[in-house]
Amino acid sequence: MKAVVVEEIYNASIEMVWKALTDKEEMKKWYFDLSEFKPKVGFEFQFTGQGVKGDNYLHLCKITEVIPLEKLQYSWQYENLEGYSLVTFELFEEENKTRLKLTHSGIETFPQNNSDFDIKNFEGGWAELLTKLLKKQLRAL
Repeated sequence: MKAVVVEEIYNASIEMVWKALTDKEEMKKWYFDLSEFKPKVGFEFQFTGQGVKGDNYLHLCKITEVIPLEKLQYSWQYENLEGYSLVTFELFEEENKTRLKLTHSGIETFPQNNSDFDIKNFEGGWAELLTKLLKKQLRAL
């Protein structure tokens, strides 16, 4: 079982990074525009994302663990497709900066005959979101 792991250090407080991960107004600036988001276990949310081939996929997510300012985890599935994965964000304070570790596990449970679910696409997508878009968003705050 191979997981996608992306780590990034932000020149921002844990509170600022946590807000960017859990506030729907902040999330839409770097992640997806969600109709609602609450960092509470059991909260379900969904969004549509586009695969590399141009197909749209409805992502179905449910929060499975919340430790404020430390950890946020949710399931990640697709409507009408097999597979179950977990996305985990962990925050660590490091000398007035914040290290974020993202782990996306279970990707191999998605249809392997569809190149949109190749692990390289997840690696590239998460790297883009966390090392470019979120970093830019935190600099703007």
